[in-house]
Amino acid sequence: MVKYYCNNIDIRSVWDHVVSAFWQKYPNPYSTHVLTEDVVYREVTPDHRLLSRRLLMKTNRLPRWAERFFPSGMSRSVYIIEDSIVDPVNRSLTTYTWNLNYATLMSVEERCIFQDSVEQPSTTHLKREAWISSSIYGFSRPIQEFGLARFKTNQVKAMKGLEFALSNLQGESPQRLLRDTVKDAAKTLASAATIPQKPQQFV
Repeated sequence: MVKYYCNNIDIRSVWDHVVSAFWQKYPNPYSTHVLTEDVVYREVTPDHRLLSRRLLMKTNRLPRWAERFFPSGMSRSVYIIEDSIVDPVNRSLTTYTWNLNYATLMSVEERCIFQDSVEQPSTTHLKREAWISSSIYGFSRPIQEFGLARFKTNQVKAMKGLEFALSNLQGESPQRLLRDTVKDAAKTLASAATIPQKPQQFV
């Protein structure tokens, strides 16, 4: 059984600003649990979409009842994969995230779609969905309920972090910000091409 969550938010900012703020939201005072952020893959496709994969490391404070499932010396850091697609033609940003470790205890998969609003000028519509599951026999339901409650709390922090990043962009030209974001991505690609890469295994 999987716990499903969905909500919709209208962000009072133009899409170009939101996309630029998305890439600049760490660090911020509302997401101190995010420890590291690394781009592990980036590509600009022939149809001008920007594909990215980031690896995030976050702290993971477990509830007391969950401590029984883990050795006392085990790391409490969680590794998160975030795939994203920026589509400047259709003016959308789609992100997919999921946790790499502790997936047996609780798996959290999230999809966010930031879409330029046609009905409301200077507004970006955000649709957020999450799927929360657990494979711990006999405890899956309470773990899912706990996961959903924590997810909702974290999303409030995530929105405050995005708003913080947006506030730092005030007065900037939206088109220039988006253009600079794509230029930075291209520079990252160019520099990465000069560094020998180890063979990668994709599951």
